Amino acid sequence: MPSEAEAVHGLSNIFLSDKPRFAERAEELLEFIEDSPLVAHNAGFDFGFLNHELQSCARPPVSMHRMVDTLTIARSRHPGAKHSLDALCMRFGIDRSHRVKHGALLDAQLLAQVYVELTGGRQIGLGLVADAARVAVSQESHPATVREVRPPRPHFAAAEELARHRAFIAKLVNPLWARFAGPG
Repeated sequence: MPSEAEAVHGLSNIFLSDKPRFAERAEELLEFIEDSPLVAHNAGFDFGFLNHELQSCARPPVSMHRMVDTLTIARSRHPGAKHSLDALCMRFGIDRSHRVKHGALLDAQLLAQVYVELTGGRQIGLGLVADAARVAVSQESHPATVREVRPPRPHFAAAEELARHRAFIAKLVNPLWARFAGPG
């Protein structure tokens, strides 16, 4: 292990000496990820390493169409700002105090939180009253009143509406979601 790399992630030759090699676990990894989109920060860099290792053990590469790059999303949402994982954690108020070295599991946990923020954010305090039969509603100058909660009404699209929707979707050229979906 080069000393520069060890300084970044803290994994020494001694620590790694009894760990399996990539080729020994590649099939498990491929079964785990199946055909899911893969979220990574600076994903092209990670995909390069992943596909190099897959190629070296005679496995097909992971399609770049599956790549969801949070760095690209961050640059699009916040041009001119800092886009490192640490900077994004600071921007979104994500606690990274326990991050001393670059570690895959911890970084993945932090990135999951960053990804949620980049794609719409947490909706803290948004709660729906599911079990309550009554809801108290108050206005500034009036005392609280109690209203009966009505059961939800079912809403279904008619077959003709679904057919029109499918026809509309089929006409779209280069839809946004196609960037994140695999081929086919």
